[in-house]
Amino acid sequence: MFSDPKDCLYCQNNETLHNLMIEIKPLSVSRAFLFKEQTYRGRCLVAYNGHVNDLNELSDEERNAFMADVATMTRAMQRVFNPEKINYGAYSDKLSHLHFHLAPKYVDGPDYGGTFQMNPGKVYLSDEEYQDMINKLKMFL
Repeated sequence: MFSDPKDCLYCQNNETLHNLMIEIKPLSVSRAFLFKEQTYRGRCLVAYNGHVNDLNELSDEERNAFMADVATMTRAMQRVFNPEKINYGAYSDKLSHLHFHLAPKYVDGPDYGGTFQMNPGKVYLSDEEYQDMINKLKMFL
């Protein structure tokens, strides 16, 4: 299934997107976001700038630049949140826009040793707490 950029929350930068996540900053070929739902403390997402359906549609140069952005984001997450592991999810069954979910996992935390839940809907923070996380991440981006 391929989505139309007119219906894409990343391309349209719409209310649905802003209800789910907060933009941290643009990266070289993508945008970095912090999820509002924070069951996995520090969960972020990196979305490619162009409306591309899959990683394999990118040229080698574009792919390498996107993956460098993903690595930049996870390095910042590692330094700020110090998780045991960061899980990567590239799902696009319902929304065909290249993006990676980045879910930090902690030994005694939710779903450690298993797959992270897409939106558990359990942990939301104050605006100040989100901004503090974003400010810390920006120091390493």
